[in-house]
Amino acid sequence: MIELEGVPELIDPVMVAAFEGWNDAGDAASTAVAHLDREWKGEVFAALDAEDYYDFQVNRPTVWLDGGVRKITWPTTRLSVVRIGGDKPRDLVLVRGIEPSMRWRSFCNEILGFAHELGVEMVVILGALLGDTPHTRPVPVSGITSDPDLARTMDLEETRYEGPTGIVGILQEACTHAGVPAVSLWAAVPHYVSQPPNPKATLALLNRLEDLIGLRIPLGELAEDARAWQLGVDQLAAEDSEVAEYVQTLEEARDTAELPEASGEAIAREFERYLRRRDGGGPGGHATDGGEGSSYLRDTGGRTKPSIPPRPEPGTGPAEGPSEGPAEGSAEGPGAEPEARGDDEGDGPDDSSRD
Repeated sequence: MIELEGVPELIDPVMVAAFEGWNDAGDAASTAVAHLDREWKGEVFAALDAEDYYDFQVNRPTVWLDGGVRKITWPTTRLSVVRIGGDKPRDLVLVRGIEPSMRWRSFCNEILGFAHELGVEMVVILGALLGDTPHTRPVPVSGITSDPDLARTMDLEETRYEGPTGIVGILQEACTHAGVPAVSLWAAVPHYVSQPPNPKATLALLNRLEDLIGLRIPLGELAEDARAWQLGVDQLAAEDSEVAEYVQTLEEARDTAELPEASGEAIAREFERYLRRRDGGGPGGHATDGGEGSSYLRDTGGRTKPSIPPRPEPGTGPAEGPSEGPAEGSAEGPGAEPEARGDDEGDGPDDSSRD
């Protein structure tokens, strides 16, 4: 039985979840939820029992010292709650953890039990995938749902994907069968620079999330970090003619594919979004700069630059493998599920599938 003593009655709560591992390329999704938790000072009220869901040889516990006393932190999934003030206060329930090693149905049922007890109105699950997308262009973020009505009313893609999936896909389907509105937001991460962190993809996910739920999200230094990240990749790509040529090929393919979108309606949508960010004043946030449409070319100095693996053989693109979202250049197109990343502990596809 789920008991939530000490948790106040929530106001129009939305659950936002992300899981490290297979569905978290560049750690973009888990970092986005961590950012929300940090900026709004989330208070953890529950943690799932690690014994039930995790293989500790895959996700190992860590030992640390607290005033000379040794303590252990177990890998698990934690839930916290944040209240966003303003004229119309609202609560977010943040779920942040690791993709479970076992008992996925029980895991999802436990998450849904919390959602039911807290009166959650909608579940938003964040994910990130590897795709044929250039780092120099805005990060593609697609909204996916299994609910036809939700797809129509919120301008989302209705998923038609068939194939292997991760905990993001399983949790979304569990929500759908339980009658809980659920959306997955997927950011496409360049497969040739997949190492975490990827602040540009994290920023894009947060921008799309605030549009979806109508909340202003304080970005802190995230926009600055995204500019520094792109500058670092630009410099590294410029040092390798093959990588530079490959990036140019991706840019041309992306620009050609997006030509039909340069319509008056699309431009008006982007302009309205810009005005909302400039005006600020929304609940819990402020006007921000450097959204996913920014150039990210300003030199911020002294930032760590990501490394770029060797360019793939011509015609291969990213490694073949399971996908669960609309990867750039994939045959599935919008509504598919993304190519997921493996992780170092070996609980997903092997590392060779990242490059």
